[in-house]
Amino acid sequence: MTTPTQDLVRCAGCGAGNRLAAERVGAGVKAVCGKCGAALELPRPAAGNGSGRPVTVTDQSFDDLVLRAPTATLVDLWAPWCGPCRMIAPALEEIAAEMAGEVRIAKLNVDENPDTASRLGVSGIPTLVLYRGGREVDRLVGALPKNDLVRWLRAAA
Repeated sequence: MTTPTQDLVRCAGCGAGNRLAAERVGAGVKAVCGKCGAALELPRPAAGNGSGRPVTVTDQSFDDLVLRAPTATLVDLWAPWCGPCRMIAPALEEIAAEMAGEVRIAKLNVDENPDTASRLGVSGIPTLVLYRGGREVDRLVGALPKNDLVRWLRAAA
């Protein structure tokens, strides 16, 4: 059981829970997963403003990082071979920085995580799904320019 002075940080790669002392979170700590050795995305201190960059989610980490997220989360379901997916990626990076604290951007590679893509009924990519409070709020299929994505997000969030 996690003590009150520790945060449980899920590894985006393998889904393993890692305990990290709360006072070290945000203090320049570079943490790695105890199971697979992947770098961990650390939660921000108290304000919970997000990292300002997209987080990678997997079949194993989707529920923890998206459905249980404290803020609205936009999931980008994509694949490396998809031209429109690559086309909107820089816009999503910018949106993650500009809207940190309002909306968190999460990226799920559908080729590597087919279970979640299937569970969400994704049949075309890129698919952007906005979640708030563990529930789907809105969905968009296809690529849009950054300004249109921001307008859609602000209207839906």
